[in-house]
Amino acid sequence: MIELSSGALRARVLPYGAVLQSLEIGGVNVVLGLDEPADYRTRSRYFGAVVGRYANRIAAGRFTLDGTAYQLPVNNGANSLHGGTEGFDKQDWTIAASSPHSVTLSLTSPDGDQGYPGRLTATVTYTLDGDALRLAYTAVTDAPTVVNLTNHTYFNLAGGGDIRDHVLQMDAHRYLPVDEGKIPTGELAPVRGTPFDFTAPVAIGQRYGAAYDHCFVLDGRIRVVEPGSGLAMEVTTTEPGVQFYAGGMLDPAATPYGPFSGFCLETQHFPDSPNRPHFPTTVLRPGERVESSTTYRFTR
Repeated sequence: MIELSSGALRARVLPYGAVLQSLEIGGVNVVLGLDEPADYRTRSRYFGAVVGRYANRIAAGRFTLDGTAYQLPVNNGANSLHGGTEGFDKQDWTIAASSPHSVTLSLTSPDGDQGYPGRLTATVTYTLDGDALRLAYTAVTDAPTVVNLTNHTYFNLAGGGDIRDHVLQMDAHRYLPVDEGKIPTGELAPVRGTPFDFTAPVAIGQRYGAAYDHCFVLDGRIRVVEPGSGLAMEVTTTEPGVQFYAGGMLDPAATPYGPFSGFCLETQHFPDSPNRPHFPTTVLRPGERVESSTTYRFTR
């Protein structure tokens, strides 16, 4: 376990899954985590983990790259989710560098890992800077592949209870409609006049039964406010999208948490991009380097 501090924030990070186990503000933990590191191997719903090699869903676990077809493990209905059955969230990352306020973790995924081509080396750096947590990712490969890294932290700015009264605002004027398997239809649909319009502040539970598990096309920042304490979280990212999941499928029989105990804002490329040429590309080639970052800033 690695402990980080900036004065305003305190965090714990685990090498297993590169997990953000806790993030405390004024002594209140605002993320969902498991008390025992061993529990992440059996009871986790990706709590705080870095997911990959490809975050989110790939239809039927299949894609074609440079004329070669690849088959991935299917672990979410008919589709592949978060890199497959043994994705990056289930790997022991190596501590590459650390300081009192920052840690860099590294993972090498061999050619053929979970069906993906190329030997991929990925890093994630957690940095606490005053009232902000910054995550920075890199990846390189020795053969053409696809990559989409994100962090799957569940937030609860009240430190417990139901998150449906949290107020969300996203500078996102389009979202990705999905089919029954939660695979994008390919359309980038306008949010105006739909339950997916968060361009003005709206309580998470106010519409759609809070059954959100959708990718939004980001045009700017995200802001969430917990009305009881007034704690606000502002999210900025270099990524083109964010998967907003309201936690409606959390199962207290399998984890310590019930539905709507936390929400996710998974900054990332779009789901199923390897099968959607009009989406921003997730192809990585030798000699190239993926670099992305996301910052979570907390204020009252």
